[in-house]
Order: sequence, then C-alpha cells, then structure tokens
Amino acid sequence: MIKNLKWLLLVSLSLVACNNNDDDVVSAEATVVPGSANFAKYVALGDSFAAGYSDGALFIKGQQGSYVNVLAQQFKLAGGGDFKTPLTSDNKGGLLLGGNIIAGTRLYFNGVGPVAVSGNPTTEVSTRIVGPFNNLGVPGAKSYHLIAPGYGNVAGVASGAANPYFARFATTSGATVVGDAMVQAPTFFSLWIGGNDVLGYATSGGVGVNQTGNLNPGTYGGNDITDPSVFASVYSGMVNSLTANGAKGVVANLPYVSTLPYFTTVPFNPLTASVLGGGSVPVGNATIDALNAQLYGPLKNALTYLNAGSRINLLSKTVSNPLLIKDESLPNLSAQLTAVLTGDLGPQTAAFYGAIFGQARQATAADLVVLPVQSVIGTAPTALDSGLGMAPPSPLNKFGITFPLQDKHVLIPAEVAEIVVATDAYNVTIKTIADAKGLAFVDTKTIMNQLSSVGIVGNGFTMTSTYVTGGSFSLDGVHPSPRGYALIANYFSAAINTKYGSTLPKVNLGLYPILYPASL
Repeated sequence: MIKNLKWLLLVSLSLVACNNNDDDVVSAEATVVPGSANFAKYVALGDSFAAGYSDGALFIKGQQGSYVNVLAQQFKLAGGGDFKTPLTSDNKGGLLLGGNIIAGTRLYFNGVGPVAVSGNPTTEVSTRIVGPFNNLGVPGAKSYHLIAPGYGNVAGVASGAANPYFARFATTSGATVVGDAMVQAPTFFSLWIGGNDVLGYATSGGVGVNQTGNLNPGTYGGNDITDPSVFASVYSGMVNSLTANGAKGVVANLPYVSTLPYFTTVPFNPLTASVLGGGSVPVGNATIDALNAQLYGPLKNALTYLNAGSRINLLSKTVSNPLLIKDESLPNLSAQLTAVLTGDLGPQTAAFYGAIFGQARQATAADLVVLPVQSVIGTAPTALDSGLGMAPPSPLNKFGITFPLQDKHVLIPAEVAEIVVATDAYNVTIKTIADAKGLAFVDTKTIMNQLSSVGIVGNGFTMTSTYVTGGSFSLDGVHPSPRGYALIANYFSAAINTKYGSTLPKVNLGLYPILYPASL
C-alpha cells in the first residue's frame, strides 16, 4: 500500500477553551425572543445530517451533537419545548439485525489514521423504541423516502426495502417520516434533504444510473441520481404538509457533494519518485525508468498510432505523476490496441493488454479520487475488483500505477457534471418553495464553497474542509465533526433570526471538539 497522506498531529480532540467573539455569542443576560416564530413543538426532518451521523456511524454522542439538537437547545431559550431523539444504544455505533452485525462501529483517529473502535454494536434494529420523536433525521434517506410507506418496516430491512434507522423508531410498520412528523402538530420545522439523492452516485464513483427522465422512484437503485421532477414534486408536497396548519420553518439547499473531503483528499497525482520508491528517490527513479521502458512507453507509442496518444504520458522523475485510471466515457480501443500490440506481445498477451488499457488514461485535476482509494493505490487487484474476472499477474498488479483504477475509484468529469446538473435543479426547487412559503433559508452551498476555499472564522477558529485537521468534517469525509455540526446550527439560527425576527444566540464553537476520541 502506498500512503499518500501525511497526518498532522491533532491537538484538539476534546473540549477546547476559546476566546468568545461578541459577534458570535449572545451574552447570557440578553433576552432571547422567538419573534414571529413559535418553537413550542419543533420537528426536524432530513437525513444523516439531521440524525447526527459522524465518523461513519450513528452513536449517542453524535446524535446529541447534531445540528438539530443544538438548534433545539437554542429554541428552548425562546419558548421551545422538549426535543426527543431516537438515541442508539451505545457510543460505539453500528447496528444489529437479529443479532447479526449489519453496520460497523464508528471511526476514531489513532495518530496515524482512522480506525474503527473496538467491540461490537449493541443497537438492535428489530427492537422498536417508543416515541414520538422530534428528531426524524434518517441516515441514508433520499427525498422520496420521507413520504414512502413502509420505509420503517423492519421486515424490509434485510432486503434493502426499508431503512434500519427508521425501522427502530417508526410509529408503525407502514408509517412515513412526514406522517410521523405531522401527527405531532409541529409549530416549527426544519427540512434539509436531497444530499443522498446524488451522494450514493458520487461516493460509488458514478456506479449508478442518472435517472433524470424516469419519474418512477420505485425503480431506482441505491446509487442512482433522483430525477429533478421527482424531487420537486416530493419536496413541494412535504412542505405543503408541514405548513398546512400554519407552522413556520427553515429549509436548506444543497452543496455540491463533490466538494466534500471524501472527493478532495486523495490527489490525482501522488506518484512521485519517492512514493514509487517506497521512500527512496534512487529506487523510485529506477522504477520510473523501468515503467517507462516496459509499460508507459509502449502504451504511449501504441495509443499515439491510434491518434489517442494524449491518454498516456511517460512518468517524470521531477514532478508528481498522475494515477492510471479507467475512463468509461472514452472510446474503447481494446480491439485496436490488441491489433497494434500483437506483433510484439503475441495474440494472447496483446488481447490481455487491450482489455486492460482500452479505456485507460492518466488522471487530471478534473478527476475526483474517492477517499477509500488512499489505501488502494499500489495494491494488487483481485478477481472481484479488477473488472476482468481475474487477478492480473505482475507487473500489471498495482492499482493506479500499472493497472487502472476502476470506475468505483474515481469520479470522472462527465459524472461530476451529472451531479452538478441535478443538484442545481434541486436547489432551484428548494429556494423557490422557501420563498413562496415564507420560510427561512440556509445557503449551505455557499457555506461549503467558503469552507473549501478560504475557510470560515468563528470564536477564534478558522474552519476548513481539509480532511482530519480542518475541524469541519468527521473521519468518513462526508459528515460533519462535532464542531462542524455546531457551525451548521449557527447558520440555521442566523437564517431563522433574519426571517422571523427572533434573537437566537449562536453557540460557542470552542465548546465542540473537532473529532471524537476513541473513548466516549
């Protein structure tokens, strides 16, 4: 395995003192008013962000620190009522179904990298807990799942027809998330949904289907992109229900999921002479010479003959080299490569090379390498993940170096564009409905753009989207850290204050760690 990342020493894994900023935190003596909002009965609808999912799992401490739980605490200062969350059974995370583990424990940083906490989960999905619950955030939920009867039916969990998290706290096996919200007669709601409508497609490296044009979500796969018209219809119906009795609320748009650390941490070009030499530059230089002579040079020549020479360039000893990837959007030159290489390699070997490199190219900055690939680069493909149905022999047995990373490893520009188009459409729907219904609106797309560029300053801290050390995201590279959830809550509070004239205070970001420690 080639390690691409150098971890920095973390100095803040627990509560950290900070210098209060008068612009960020309202003094304890100030009177907090609700304005025209009524926080007496608050319900929160959404996905894993509302649930408090973090570090690849759902666990008690994470749930208690979710942005909606932080909001509920602020609402209490302005007349808000109790806020009940369907807590899991432990701080290890993970799930059991009939005593069998179906989701693993959470991650923590051990000083070298992320590892799973020891022990087995104790949260049994089939043991329904009694509500009603104000926090209706369901990890994994897409927009249309919130109105789907049976999404919380434990009998459907094993087949994937139902959600294990909602199965624990749905009021009945046929309940819907929106229905379980409405029976509580909410006076105020938050709705942040839609990320999962593209996230599965993104995290799978585009291994899914863009369902734009398909208006039947019942036929969608788990990694598919939701049709924007389906999203618009579902979203409009949910907001109409939630506001039917005069409830006010806050909604949020969606950032581009491709800006998350999951897609921005592993560089497209990590192959330096030192990396290829296992830390030794002379060994790396010799390796580069051998690769150029035996693989990259012959491939470059053959592809140049086929007018596709830009796909592969010789490796450099002085600059970082790009990863070798498969791009399924390219014309497949397998047959042509086989024909060109047959004279030198013989028909059988030439066909093998043609099958491997027919759609291969070197990565560019426009390609997004997914986070798990940091432990894949340089490892040997297996029969299951090579795309060939067999494990390739040496020297074609190093992912990203002598064997192309596969579709699931990389989000290519065409796939990124599909995500952008869908997300933009969802965001138009969200903003249009927010304006029409007079709801508070949080522009998380702009917030994420700022985190991923210059950072956001609060309470003396600069938060960024940098993996592990940026303070905003947990170790799964998708979900917020404790401090990240607090930051989100502050933006929601600010939007509510602006819309309804309330004076909800912001929380002190310094009271929230940037990562959870191993022991909680």
